[in-house]
Amino acid sequence: MTTLPSAEAARRPALGALLRWSVLAIAVGAWELTACAHGSVFFPPPSRIVRHAYDLWFSGPVSHLFLTDAAFDTIGPSLGRMAAGFVLAAVAGIALGLAIGRSRRAWALCDPVLQFARAVPPPALVPVFVVVLDFGTPMQVASIVFSAVWPILVNTAEGARAADPLRLDVAAVLRLTPVERLRFVILPSALPRVFAGLRLSLSLALILMVFSELLPGTENGIGFLLTDAQSRSDLLTVWAVLVLLGVLGQLLNTGLLAVERRLLGTGRKT
Repeated sequence: MTTLPSAEAARRPALGALLRWSVLAIAVGAWELTACAHGSVFFPPPSRIVRHAYDLWFSGPVSHLFLTDAAFDTIGPSLGRMAAGFVLAAVAGIALGLAIGRSRRAWALCDPVLQFARAVPPPALVPVFVVVLDFGTPMQVASIVFSAVWPILVNTAEGARAADPLRLDVAAVLRLTPVERLRFVILPSALPRVFAGLRLSLSLALILMVFSELLPGTENGIGFLLTDAQSRSDLLTVWAVLVLLGVLGQLLNTGLLAVERRLLGTGRKT
C-alpha cells in the first residue's frame, strides 16, 4: 500500500479549501456582473448589499467591537433566543437520548412517539405555543426547543444503542459503575451521532428563530427587521438580512465542526 509524502498530504487540505473558496468567488462574481448588467432594484449586486450591511451593523466604534446600536438591537436578541433554545434542546436531547437508547424496552415504547413528534412541522405548532405561552420570548424559545430537540434525541439514542457490546462486557468485568460506564464507554461511542444531531438542530434553530420573529408581538430581532424592511419596501435591507443569515449559519456550523474535531479527533471525516 503506497502512502502520500507528508508534504503532498499537507497540501491537499489547503487545495480543497482553495477550491471551495474559488467556487464561492466565482458565484459572487457572476452575481455581481449579472446584477450590474440588469440594474434591477429587486436584484442588487453583492457590493451594494455588503456596503449597506456594513453601514447598518458593523460601522460602530472600536469600544463596541465595531457593532452599531442597530446590531445590538437586531442581532443580539436573535442570537440570545437561538442560543437559549439550542442549549435547552441539546441538554434535553442528549440526556433523554442516552436514557432511551440504553434500554431496549424504553426504545420500543418511545420510538413510535418520537417518530410522530419529529414528523410534525414545528411552524404548525406555533398557534399552540401562542395559546399556551402568548407572544414573546418564551414562545419563541419554546418553538426553537421543540424544533431542535428531535434530531439530537434520536441520533443520541441511536448512538447509545450502537455501543460496542464487547466494550460493555469489558466494563462489566471491570465492575465499572453506571456513571463510569456512561462516561468511558457509551458516551464516546455515541458522540459522532450526537454531533450529527447537533448540526441538524443548529440549522433548525436558526430557521425557527427567524420564523418566530416574523410573528406579531415581536419588537426586535432579525426576523422582525426582515418583516419591517419588507413592509417599507426596503429591498436592500431585505437582501442584507438574507446574507447575514447565511453568514451566521456558516459561522455557527464551522464553530460546531471545530468543537467536533477537537473532541473526536482530526482524523474523522465530517
